[in-house]
Parts: sequence; C-alpha cells; structure tokens
Amino acid sequence: MSLEGKRIGFGFTGSHCTYDQVFPQLERLMEQKAEVVPIVTYTVRSTDTKFGNAEDHIDKIEKITGKSVISTMQEAEPLGPKYPLDCMVIAPLTGNSLSKMANALTDSPVLMAAKATMRNQSPVVLGISTNDALGLNGVNLMRLMASKFIYFIPYGQDDPHKKPNSLVAKMDLLSETVESALQFKQLQPVIVPHHD
Repeated sequence: MSLEGKRIGFGFTGSHCTYDQVFPQLERLMEQKAEVVPIVTYTVRSTDTKFGNAEDHIDKIEKITGKSVISTMQEAEPLGPKYPLDCMVIAPLTGNSLSKMANALTDSPVLMAAKATMRNQSPVVLGISTNDALGLNGVNLMRLMASKFIYFIPYGQDDPHKKPNSLVAKMDLLSETVESALQFKQLQPVIVPHHD
C-alpha cells in the first residue's frame, strides 16, 4: 500500500532517549510522500535533557516535515472535525501517556489528536517506549491492545536483564505498521525480539 497523499499525524511524547530511532522513520514517511502533521506534548515542547534541547528537537521535526508543530490543545482539537487525519502515530509513546490514553485522559495535544482520530474511526498507531510496560502499566498496555482502532508497532524487551519490565517498539517497522493499520490490520508478529 502506498502512503502517498495520506494525511498522517505524528505525535511525540517525552521518551527523549528514543528520538534518534524515531527521526529516521519520520524522514521515511516524508520520502513515501505522506503529508505528515507533527504534534508534540508539553514535555517535548519545553524540556531539555541529556538527549538534547527541546528547541533543537522542535526545529528538527519542523525541518523534516516542513510544518510547524502543533503544541496546544486548541491547535490539536480541529484534527477531528475540520482537518481529519487518515492515521495518527504516537512514537515514542511513554508509559505516562500510555496510561492516560488507556484511561481516557486527554491532557496533551498528542492525546487530543489521538482522541480526535479515533472519534473519526480512523487508526491510531502506537510506538511504545516505557520502563514499566511489564509492571504496573501492563494492564494499560493490554487495555489498548484490545481496543478498536489502535495498532502497535511491534515491540519487545530492550534490556531484559537490567530492565525486565521495559518494552520498546521496533521503530524501523513504523511505516509497515501504518500501512497495515490503514487496512485495519495489526502488523504481525506484534511481540518480537527487540534486538536481532
């Protein structure tokens, strides 16, 4: 399936250590001629970390997509009724945002865009990156796994011995997951070895 002309929302949450895996996938969507609408959480917009400054991350996202990031609830809400998306991607998706999404809490522009997309019965693709997916957040992960219109970039344990509860998506499967989700199918297998 071609992604050319598909309008894809791309939400970033605060798993800053995963951005170097995600930026190439954003570039790949652009190479496939998708129209990518970038959306960021308040954390992404304002938090500097050892993995880079917020301003630099925003600049990179805007340079890749050629669009200004959506960074407020007011900017994100029209993605439902006025400017619908064909698909919404959230990658990386932190455990915090995963938990909120599973419990219908909409307190960031990224979650608002996801809610707006599901309202239109269009697919939402999640690329998890969380240290507690196999801990207390496991119930939230499974709730989303069983939810309609939600699809996962295949994921696995990134460091089973040092971080046994951690799961991270294989971000290089993002594009293929979007293609499957646009056909309302989950790319399989969904649970994979994180390192080959």
